[in-house]
Amino acid sequence: QVQLVESGGGLVQPGGSLRLSCAASGRTFSNYVMGWFRQAPGKNREFAATINRSGGAKYYADSVKGRFTIARDNTKDMVYLHMNRLKPEDTAVYYCAAGAANFLSSREDGYDYWGQGTQVTVSS
Repeated sequence: QVQLVESGGGLVQPGGSLRLSCAASGRTFSNYVMGWFRQAPGKNREFAATINRSGGAKYYADSVKGRFTIARDNTKDMVYLHMNRLKPEDTAVYYCAAGAANFLSSREDGYDYWGQGTQVTVSS
């Protein structure tokens, strides 16, 4: 089992920045591909970003590309999502996910473990 706990969400004005963090425990963190997904009110959960085991490969949804950056620290068992130039449409609950399969995936079924989520609200 892998336990994931997100933090760092909150209320931010349009154009602002936030850094989300996800702390992992339970298994060897560097054995997992990590991803961030989000779910806006009334919508399905959608992919945001993913990073491979070493941190050397990343993939983003078009909606966040150029504004969000995913990063990981395998010495601290942490994954981060740096969010810049936030827009009201970025408002959502953001989820961290861990996948045992060794490939990047934008699909929910590519991940085996999920956190509880952290709320991000972008509003003036």
